[in-house]
Amino acid sequence: MIIEGVEAMNKKDYAKSLEILTKTRKIAQENKWYREEFLATNNIGANYYMRLDYGEALNNYLDAYKIAVAHLDEKSEMTVLNNIAILYSRDKKTEKAEEYFTKAYELAGKVNNNTSKGLYAINLTIVSNEKKDYKKAKQFIDEALKLTENSPYALLAKATLVETLVNLKQYDEAEKISAELLPKLNGIEHSEYKTQILYNLSSIAEHKNDLPKSFHYLEMAEKSNLNYDFKENLYERFSLLYKKANNIERAVAYKDSVMMIKDSVNQIKNGQLFENSKIKFELQKSQKNLAESQEKLTTERSFFIKGILLAIFIVIIIFWALRNSIVKNKQQKIIEQSNAEIAKLELEKEKKNKEILENQLKEKEVLALLEEEKYKNEIEAKNRKLTTKALQLTTKIELIDDLVRTLSRQTDNDFENQDVSNIIKQLKIFQRQSREEESFFIHFEEVNQGFINKLKTLHPDLNSNDLRFLSYVYMNLSMKEISSLLSITTEACRKRKERIIKKMNQDDNIDLYNYITSL
Repeated sequence: MIIEGVEAMNKKDYAKSLEILTKTRKIAQENKWYREEFLATNNIGANYYMRLDYGEALNNYLDAYKIAVAHLDEKSEMTVLNNIAILYSRDKKTEKAEEYFTKAYELAGKVNNNTSKGLYAINLTIVSNEKKDYKKAKQFIDEALKLTENSPYALLAKATLVETLVNLKQYDEAEKISAELLPKLNGIEHSEYKTQILYNLSSIAEHKNDLPKSFHYLEMAEKSNLNYDFKENLYERFSLLYKKANNIERAVAYKDSVMMIKDSVNQIKNGQLFENSKIKFELQKSQKNLAESQEKLTTERSFFIKGILLAIFIVIIIFWALRNSIVKNKQQKIIEQSNAEIAKLELEKEKKNKEILENQLKEKEVLALLEEEKYKNEIEAKNRKLTTKALQLTTKIELIDDLVRTLSRQTDNDFENQDVSNIIKQLKIFQRQSREEESFFIHFEEVNQGFINKLKTLHPDLNSNDLRFLSYVYMNLSMKEISSLLSITTEACRKRKERIIKKMNQDDNIDLYNYITSL
């Protein structure tokens, strides 16, 4: 319903618009729909404004302003402030108009509503033009053009730019923009923009001393104008142009028409009601400002009290912090002293522990040496025992050899004795078995664990006889003793030694005993 009412207003069907919006406002009031009530009331005011009933328009804007302040947001407040400012502008009170336009412009910036901010910048441009502050007007319109580029206010911004450029005497640029705009300004909703553009083109033609063209544009502006209030401006320009054309009679006639329009407009505006409504609005604004001042004072007083409490709290915190700092420093000194003593004791403890560990290590080393020595002694004892056994075996073999030789001589020389021959055979068998007895290696390995395996690993070419020979050398037996055990001559024993050294790929001058004992 609100959209339908606004569309009817834009089409100048004010009666239908007011009927729809009044009904809408009643429904909104019954349901306490403040947003809808505000929109309906504000647009009712806009209807009266377009009908030039400024008194009734201001009454409705004032009601809308109360709703916005009491129940809605700053966006609603800035909307109605803009409308009120337009009323002041129409009433030629530019200072008041500028004040409320500026307030609306600032609120739009606060809520980041660029479209509304652009509209209010356009309105501030119009006020600045009326005040002949064209430099300021140009600043506002440049900002408005950026903010309204893709909004419904883009055409209004460009139309206002044309007026500003005319005031700045930039006629060529103004004409160029006007030529671009006019084809787009068709329809009743754009009639006001079209009238303004044609009016400015008339002014440009006048400044270029082209009176026929100026009259032409002004007559077109009069045809497109639907705003009764703007007729005054048109008739003023007709009077001025006829005066320049030396047609005094027509100039005076249009001047009289201007006076008649002013009287008519003043009656339509319902002057007394308009003045009363303005007073009511100013009173409402004063009350709002007073309330804001009181709220500000209360806030400042609250901040002041909070500030004092905060200062006291900060002083207490600082005092407490200083006290804690002093106590902590004392405690820190005590802790540092205690830590120094503890560190000293720890150092002494570590030193003692180190000494104990060193003594324990020394004891272990001594025990290890003793154990090693004991082990060596046991090996040597076993080797001595093994050597003794080997020597005893050698002695037995030698005795058996002597006995066999003796008996053999007797058998060969003296007589044939079958029993003696059998004994000799048995002795020789015993002699061979004694020499080839392998139990020696078993006992040797038990005493010298791993020695035989090391020799086999390092020198795989060695045979069992070589290993037996080297075992006797490892037991530190002489060549004579080894030759007896092996039943070979001493010279044969030395040759075997040389052959074994060669097999082992060692130097001929090597000390064989030292070499094998170092493995």
